[in-house]
Amino acid sequence: MTLNANGIRAAHRKGFFEWMLKQDVDVVCIQETRAQTHQLSEEILSPDGYHGFFNDAEKKGYSGVAIYSRQQPDKIKTTLGWHHADTEGRYIQADFGSLSIISLYLPSGSSSEERQAIKFDFMERYMPVLKKYRKQKRNYIICGDWNIAHKEIDLKNWKGNRKNSGFLPEERAWMDTLFDDVGMIDAFRKVNQGADQYTWWSNRGQSWVKNVGWRIDYQIVSPSLGEKISSAEIFKEDRFSDHAPLTMVYDI
Repeated sequence: MTLNANGIRAAHRKGFFEWMLKQDVDVVCIQETRAQTHQLSEEILSPDGYHGFFNDAEKKGYSGVAIYSRQQPDKIKTTLGWHHADTEGRYIQADFGSLSIISLYLPSGSSSEERQAIKFDFMERYMPVLKKYRKQKRNYIICGDWNIAHKEIDLKNWKGNRKNSGFLPEERAWMDTLFDDVGMIDAFRKVNQGADQYTWWSNRGQSWVKNVGWRIDYQIVSPSLGEKISSAEIFKEDRFSDHAPLTMVYDI
C-alpha cells in the first residue's frame, strides 16, 4: 500500500491507522509525514504488528517518508546522495531478501519556478539510479507520490494543465523514458487501463465529489515483477488525506 498522508498525524486523527490494521497488508509506504519522529505517538511509530521506519525532513512540518512492514527488513537505506533528496526526507528503502521496497516523494514544482527547477534536478539525478535498479538482479517496487500524471487518461482536465507542473511535456517525456526505454513498469496500468482512476484531488471546488483528479501516486516495478501483479485498488470510501491509498497485490 502507498499513501501520501498529507500529514501523518492528521491521517491518524482521520482514522487511517485504524483502517490500515484491518487491510491485511504486508508493507505500507507513506509520503509527506510532515512530522519529526519524536513528535509521533506510539500508535503511529509502531502500529500493532508492524515495524516502523522513518526518514524525516530537516525542516519541521515538511515532507518526510516512512515504511511500515510486518517482516523485519534486512536493511534500511535513507540516502540517495544529493541535497534535496537527503535533507528533505524524500526516500526510504527497505530490503527483504532479493526484494527492495521504496517509499519515494518526488518534489512538487507547483509552488514556484525555483521548486520546479529542484524537481527537474531531482528527476535528472534519479534517472541514472532507476537505470541501475533496472540492471540489477534485485526486484524493486517503488511506491510513492511522483507528482507527475503520465498520460491524458491520468488526469481529468488534461487540456487545461499542459503548462502546469505535474503535466509538463518534459515531465511526461521523463516518464516515457522510464517505462519505454528503461523498461520499468507502471504496475497499476498493468492491471487497470480504465479512465477516471485518480489518487489525488485538489481541495478547491468540489474536485473530490466530482472526481476531478490526478493519478500521481504509483507503484513502479522491475520488469521481473510484471507478471506477478494480480490486483490494484484505489480506496475512496473514507478520506484520510487529499490523496487516496493505492493497494496492490503481488504474487511473490
